[in-house]
Amino acid sequence: MTTGIAATRPWLAHYAPGIPADLPEPTLSAIDQFRVAARRDPSAPAIYYFDTTISYGELDALSSSLAAALEARGVRAGDRVALYLQNVPGYWLAQLAAWKLGAIVVPLNPMFKARELEYHLCDSGATALITHESLFAEVAREAVAYTPTRHVITCSELDFLGPGERPAVLASASRQPHPRADDMLELCRRHAGAADPAAPVAPADIAFLTYTSGTTGRPKGAMNTHANVAYNAEVYRIWMELSAADVIVGAAPLFHITGAIAHLAAAALVGAPVILTYRFDAAELLRQIERRRGSFLMASITLYNALMNHPAITAHDLSSLTKCFSGGAPIAPALVEQFRARTGAYIHNLYGLTETTSPSHAVPLGATAPVDAASGALSVGLPIPGAVVKIVDDAGNELPPGSVGELATWGPMVVPGYWRKPDESAQAIRAGWLHTGDVGWMDEQGWFFIVDRKKDMIIASGYKVWPREVEDTLYLHPAVREAAVIGVPDEYRGETVKAYVSLKPGAATTPEELIGFCRERLAAYKAPRFVEIVAELPKTATGKLLRRQLREEHLAAQQIAATS
Repeated sequence: MTTGIAATRPWLAHYAPGIPADLPEPTLSAIDQFRVAARRDPSAPAIYYFDTTISYGELDALSSSLAAALEARGVRAGDRVALYLQNVPGYWLAQLAAWKLGAIVVPLNPMFKARELEYHLCDSGATALITHESLFAEVAREAVAYTPTRHVITCSELDFLGPGERPAVLASASRQPHPRADDMLELCRRHAGAADPAAPVAPADIAFLTYTSGTTGRPKGAMNTHANVAYNAEVYRIWMELSAADVIVGAAPLFHITGAIAHLAAAALVGAPVILTYRFDAAELLRQIERRRGSFLMASITLYNALMNHPAITAHDLSSLTKCFSGGAPIAPALVEQFRARTGAYIHNLYGLTETTSPSHAVPLGATAPVDAASGALSVGLPIPGAVVKIVDDAGNELPPGSVGELATWGPMVVPGYWRKPDESAQAIRAGWLHTGDVGWMDEQGWFFIVDRKKDMIIASGYKVWPREVEDTLYLHPAVREAAVIGVPDEYRGETVKAYVSLKPGAATTPEELIGFCRERLAAYKAPRFVEIVAELPKTATGKLLRRQLREEHLAAQQIAATS
């Protein structure tokens, strides 16, 4: 691994009692973990979907039936099955069916348009696509014609709902069966009672091709193995103290690695139910947390922000919500304190990547993350069991505590590489160490702090400015709901700082006031020279701010202004 400071793993001293330094390598695949839970208690609830409950036994039987249908269509071990779905029961059902055949699941963002969908189907070589009827009619039917995909199975977001049940979030949904696609539930009925396929799945086999967001190039399929998935499911179990008595709030998109592990894999390991609500709707999620007594919530900080600012939050009993974690985007300490003041729940920070199969760091349950006194940044936590993390310079040399550099991670959660991209794999993963592209530092105690992405650093008059520090300062202003900071061209300084801000409901402020607010708290070169107040900030489906889109929009506006 390493002979430097990281080899001493100072963070182990801060582990909660009973958390080991390392975990054994998984002996079961992720699908076998599910089988154990389903057969231990078939009657236990697996999914809460609005007013519907689906048991582990029912989910096991349905997925075996769908696996038989896929097998009859020629899907074999190692084939890729793409899931282009929202957070519906059919997602977990389809994932399990593919795994029972030894196939590789390709989770896809349901917000993809035809061109994006076509790229991912072609790059993965997916031979089967499972999607919503509406998405097939509106997007996939056009895209599939130019891909290797030969079989399409559709489901409806209305599947599994009771007679007459129509949640507000599904008010506009309708059934749209298409003659060029098979219906999922009809296939399950047709193959009802089918035994599990006799396809052995080993921990080293690929479970997912989870595509990176493509912020630094075309998206790449990270090869998350069953061992990766099973290992980090166990991390969630011991770190968050999960058991069958918990109710997991499935708020993160299931197509994202966070939803795949924190929701489905963790639930399958411990035999807990997952609340699914099609897509995020603050009012519906608050209602379901109260009704189902949701206890574990892992979501982006933007989701917590939306819940906190929704007027219905005071009308619901959220006392069951005792295990709150957040990852995927930087967290301002001010937001954590605001959420605790509103709900009584503390948001524990967590950090990970697609390539680390969800978490590589987390704040221990019940602990409070330290805040860097100099920058005000909230720690992303301690490396999880089995993870070894070091800070390196551009040449890959390990740096001492307190030094800022790139995070490099080693451990059983790190993927072996990217699908059919050996050069990119060799560049990112060197001698087993994943070079994350995230800049941060470790203190003497082993707590880690993320500064920002390398590519987002701003150079203003020769000084380095990290957007996150400016954003965290803006979050201290009582009117600010969300903030995003970018560097924009400046003839004199090379670059200067521009902030985009959305406001809390009913709040008011001005760009001038926000600029002055920052100047009182930051060095002059860090304070934004421009502030634009907008209704909403662009984000990915997982809540990450799209700074790249803001930069593109700024440049386009400048070009229009120059020619008008």
